[in-house]
Amino acid sequence: MEPVLEAVRSILQPVTHNLPAPITDAGRTLLGPFCYKTLILDIDPLTSPDCIKLAISKGLGIAIIGASSIVKVPQLLKLLNSQSAEGLSFLSYLLETSAYLISLSYNVRHGFPFSTYGEAALIMVQNIAIAALVLKYSGQSVGAVAWVAGLAAAGTALFNQDVVNVKQLAWLQAGAGVLSVASKLPQIYAVWRQGGTGQLSAFAVFNYLAGSLSRIFTTLQEVPDPLILYGFIAGFILNFVLAAQMIWYWNSGTSKKTTSSKLERPIVAEKKKAIGSSTGASTGAKAKSPSTRRRG
Repeated sequence: MEPVLEAVRSILQPVTHNLPAPITDAGRTLLGPFCYKTLILDIDPLTSPDCIKLAISKGLGIAIIGASSIVKVPQLLKLLNSQSAEGLSFLSYLLETSAYLISLSYNVRHGFPFSTYGEAALIMVQNIAIAALVLKYSGQSVGAVAWVAGLAAAGTALFNQDVVNVKQLAWLQAGAGVLSVASKLPQIYAVWRQGGTGQLSAFAVFNYLAGSLSRIFTTLQEVPDPLILYGFIAGFILNFVLAAQMIWYWNSGTSKKTTSSKLERPIVAEKKKAIGSSTGASTGAKAKSPSTRRRG
């Protein structure tokens, strides 16, 4: 193995020893001075397996954060395209977003590495938008405004140590794990009850499954906090159930309660109504028009 490493070093070390200062600083911040020197400068991974685990954890964390920036975009597009909240549970988004908000404040106030929780902020923003659309398409536009305002007030309180102290925040974090688990149950039930996944995005479901599994690994490596670890383990189990439902109902089309998952656009519906009315009127006119044929 050493001859192979020597060959690799001869190729890579001229590059790794002359990296731009911003990249070098970022690498040292992510890996720490010792692991940065071992893995990047010396290119000697065999001497420190712990550094390899740390590097894998950091890589997974960055990948999760990157994927989380778009994980709910397909769901948003499906909602906007269909103008229907079929198959989506507002309660599920309420619980999940609350859990993310608590977890985000807990991690920030404890100074944990951003790579271990960064997706919470990005997914939370997307969840807020999706939940607001679910309320809107369910005919509760006022509720959508109250939803956003309530979250803003809760976030202000959670990040303020004078309002929520560290001990109270720890209890809330324990509750956030329960909320995160509970947030999946309404969605699982909604899919089962409707006999289909409706507007639920497969991309989001499977990314959640992969992300929760990766988070178990990164938490074990970087965050010595069982409250966070247990939450990710429970979340992975329920994400697995939701992914299994997605596969089971893959070819089911629309739900058993609805023959079409898309609503007609108002303009299109009006046009159809107008065409139907004009057709009916012309038919009636033909039926009532007098005959010009001479009678014998």
